[in-house]
Amino acid sequence: MDDKAKILLVDDREENLIALEAILSSLDQDLVRARSGEEALKALLTDEYAVILLDVVMPGMDGFETARDIKRRKKTRDLPIIFLTAVNSDPDYAFRGYAAGAVDFISKPFDPWVLRAKVSVFVELHNKNKQLRDQTTLLREQAALLREQATLLKARPAKAPRDAERPRDAPPGRVGDRLISVQEQAEIVGKRAPASLRGEFDELDRRLADLRHALNGDEQTS
Repeated sequence: MDDKAKILLVDDREENLIALEAILSSLDQDLVRARSGEEALKALLTDEYAVILLDVVMPGMDGFETARDIKRRKKTRDLPIIFLTAVNSDPDYAFRGYAAGAVDFISKPFDPWVLRAKVSVFVELHNKNKQLRDQTTLLREQAALLREQATLLKARPAKAPRDAERPRDAPPGRVGDRLISVQEQAEIVGKRAPASLRGEFDELDRRLADLRHALNGDEQTS
């Protein structure tokens, strides 16, 4: 499985795309070209990107318009955009760029070290967020499996706690042990989750708590 992050390079000039690829190749990520704002928007429909390097001055749809369209879409509104501008560009570009949703500006010709450093920060952030999402999905799947296994307790005598260290309100048996483990994992991952995933973790916590209460209820009525 390819775990490389995708970086979208948007510029209408071939020489600029070649320069970007030469500078960023050492990051060993997937570099995807787009020769216009329209091509960039089309690329974003099918793939997930860590960061976009977006030229300001392009024929047709310019960088500002492209950025505004990117930020209007729910799927891509949090995607970081770095604008590429000429050294002697209009001072008003910075204001318009940040208003359109840019996180930074880089002037042409590019400083290789600065460009790589800035892009690598967003790649690392993207990878960490993806890891947290994967962990959230795994915890949700484990919770669903526990709910299925909990129904079996109604047809079986509950097992006694295996040791004296089980919490007094902990649900019984192997299902209870796994539930405690999932709750502990959810708490650890939840502390590192970004704000965009907070709602999912709150919902997962509620489901785990409901499952724990249900298991305790089965034990009390057995």
